[in-house]
Amino acid sequence: MSSSPQLRYHCIFLEVSFRELQERVNAQTQGDDTPCWLDARTLTLLTSELERCRRDAQGVPEMAESLGTAVYHAGLLLAQCPGALGKRLCLHHLQAIRTPLQETIARLEGRQARSQPGPMQRLRYWLSAE
Repeated sequence: MSSSPQLRYHCIFLEVSFRELQERVNAQTQGDDTPCWLDARTLTLLTSELERCRRDAQGVPEMAESLGTAVYHAGLLLAQCPGALGKRLCLHHLQAIRTPLQETIARLEGRQARSQPGPMQRLRYWLSAE
């Protein structure tokens, strides 16, 4: 695994980047079902970096699993961008990317994340957004 400070900073960068995307989407004035137009090139770059973080975290299974969840949602989002996804579902995927990043950052800092939903809770949350 790469050094924890490097992984931590990389995860923070990604969390802030995905938060910025989420805030941009949320600021759109259209309704929840209006197509969301994220920049696919930016999303591709961020997803690639997210995958690198997951590889770097392979030595710590909980972190690798958490980052795997983020990679999964980034892939789902990327597969439907730009324009094939409504604002509500786009925001859901962006939050589903950010939450595991926040959990990983908390672990790297030696603290508990605010709320650490288990796999079943994440699945219920994901299904409720559909």
